[in-house]
Amino acid sequence: MFGIVFRHFYPDIKPEEYKKFSLLGIAFFFTVGTYWLLRLLKDVVMYKFAFPVAVGWPMGYGREMIPFVKTISPFVVVAGVAIYSKLVDMFEKHQLFYVIVSTFIAMFSVFSGIFFLASTFGPEFVGKWPLAIAGVTTYLSTELFGSLVLAALFWSFTTSSNTSDQAKRGFPFIIMLGQVGAIIGSSLLLVKGLPLWPLYLVSVCTMAGIMATIYRLVATVPAAELSSGTVEKKSKPDIAAGLKLLLTKPYLMGVFVVSTFYEVAKVIVDYQMKSQASIIDGMDFNWFIGVFGVCTNTLSFVMALLGTAMLMKRYGLRVCLLLYPVVFGLSLIGLYFYFQSGPDPVNLLWVTFAVMMLVTAASYAVNNPTKEMMYIPTSKDAKFKAKGLVDMVGGRGAKMTGARIGGALNVAGQPALSIVNLMTFGTLISLGFIGAWMLVAMYVGIKNAQLVRDKKIIE
Repeated sequence: MFGIVFRHFYPDIKPEEYKKFSLLGIAFFFTVGTYWLLRLLKDVVMYKFAFPVAVGWPMGYGREMIPFVKTISPFVVVAGVAIYSKLVDMFEKHQLFYVIVSTFIAMFSVFSGIFFLASTFGPEFVGKWPLAIAGVTTYLSTELFGSLVLAALFWSFTTSSNTSDQAKRGFPFIIMLGQVGAIIGSSLLLVKGLPLWPLYLVSVCTMAGIMATIYRLVATVPAAELSSGTVEKKSKPDIAAGLKLLLTKPYLMGVFVVSTFYEVAKVIVDYQMKSQASIIDGMDFNWFIGVFGVCTNTLSFVMALLGTAMLMKRYGLRVCLLLYPVVFGLSLIGLYFYFQSGPDPVNLLWVTFAVMMLVTAASYAVNNPTKEMMYIPTSKDAKFKAKGLVDMVGGRGAKMTGARIGGALNVAGQPALSIVNLMTFGTLISLGFIGAWMLVAMYVGIKNAQLVRDKKIIE
């Protein structure tokens, strides 16, 4: 079946590469499907489940807690980075999946049990503070999963297993299969009346699928085919190696900016959208979040299937690096002027929905594979340790920045005024970050082309 897809949509992929890219794509299918299911669930937990009025929390308290929780997130991720960097020195790259993913399986099994008790016997049975702590911990664990397994581990493994030419041929296919998983994971929230706990059990099963697929990949694909083709010096174990590389290599610092600045703007727009959805009378928040996930990932799937490979092949990485900030900036400008026209709240919500859907889909289909390819002409320490800092600490730090901006514009107890501030000042601040991002993307694209042409690596 995959051979037919390869030949029709990805004709540049060679027959001998079919198995490797099929298994990497299936692993990404499970990884992204798990992440999107958890990503949507964490918002439902915070906005509607962990802080119920029935046990004494003020109405809408979960929404007001979001900036605070995102502020904590980078500190949790810093601890994760320290552990991850140590594990990179201790285990082979495929073994990292077994160690890290199995830990998340245990964690989310516990969360499923807690939510089962709250759903079956009521929130009073679990208790006001235990339920709130479980909700916050679930949110933070989901953010850590996204940073550790999706952003850092999977793509570090994948970029270290492919040459630059192979990446151009196969990464769009991997992204496409990931979006199929994201669509399926998101669609589970559209099932009305389904409690949270069985959805968390589904995530545990899909995590097991990640490990099984990586095991199959390593067992059946020759080790020589799981290489980036670059000669790397043997490095000594050094937990601070990633930080040293970031501070001393301008190229990697540029990749840091390209990989993080867009998250600031995206978090602000995301908070705009979900804040609107949470206060509109009659809006089923769970359903809305599910629709957002399905629509976003369907659009991303179409982009990955029909557009990503063509863009990379025809225009190269430099153009692809700039395409996303241009699309993001133009979308925000349109949203800002639409808000200034004084639209109906429901119409404003769906326009914000459309902007968030477009920028998120383009992020997955175009920006993510492009920025991951920036790591190919780099050493193992850069691919795993520096990239871990960029994706985990940098990514979460950027999201914290966006959340703090949203929190600063929030007016406690006055959600309507909060949305006015978010839509006006939040959008303008986001455009400033996008402008800086575009300038750095130009430098990174030029430098990457030089490294690939001269067959050099950053080490």
